[in-house]
Amino acid sequence: MAARERTGFVVYGLLLAVAVASIFPLYWSFVVSSKDNSALGETTPPLLPGGNLIENVGRVFETVDFWLAMQNSLIVAGTVTFSNVLLSSMAGFAFARLRFPGRDSLFLVVIGTAMVPAQLGVIPLYLVVGELGWYGRLEAVIVPGLVGAFSVFWMRQACEEAIPGELLDAGRVDGCSTARLFWHVAMPAIRPQAAVLGMLTFMTAWNDFFWPLIVLDPNAHPTVQVALSRLASGYFTDYSLMLTAATIGVLPVIVLFILLARKVVDGVMRGAPRA
Repeated sequence: MAARERTGFVVYGLLLAVAVASIFPLYWSFVVSSKDNSALGETTPPLLPGGNLIENVGRVFETVDFWLAMQNSLIVAGTVTFSNVLLSSMAGFAFARLRFPGRDSLFLVVIGTAMVPAQLGVIPLYLVVGELGWYGRLEAVIVPGLVGAFSVFWMRQACEEAIPGELLDAGRVDGCSTARLFWHVAMPAIRPQAAVLGMLTFMTAWNDFFWPLIVLDPNAHPTVQVALSRLASGYFTDYSLMLTAATIGVLPVIVLFILLARKVVDGVMRGAPRA
């Protein structure tokens, strides 16, 4: 009994340490964003918030068009997330529970595309974007991310684990079409896994920097990450200004996680090994 208590104490201690290590960077960003740069040069680093937060927030929106950057990032991340969840759920359902010629071979091709480094496709994709006249427009960032190999693989595994074949057979006996089976049988069963995929996809699209920096006009159509890079550029880096923008930029991700927290935890736990 004593050994079990000691083990539980160690486990909870490790979890607490991981939680503190995970939350501290966000808290430090908030502390720095509430102070001016002179406070960062003090011998003892500040650990409590100051009174300059409102002023620094105003400076962020005066220095760059951060409202436009937030709007563009919400459009890009929201569209990419919705498309990935919908299209990958349909593809995953087809690969997992439908029978058609070449199904396994096609799935291997889809998975094989995930093995290709993204950097190899930058130049061809840039040329395609130029041919389509999308350079400097949000379509150049949205369309390449509408669906991905990882998303298809994730939802295919979810459909295999969460949707019994007998349930689909019963639906077919009742006269359900394939579309009705997907919407009324498959989607309710894989909703937690879809929430996890949506969270991961939104975070990836929201934090994407390299591709938007290449194809978007930083003045006309910036995203949050591109706007942050403009704040960090120059001969002098205003850390309080930059971290204020970073704190504002992370708020939509935190709000989304809070809204999807129960579904995300449920989806993760469904993939955990059972005793």
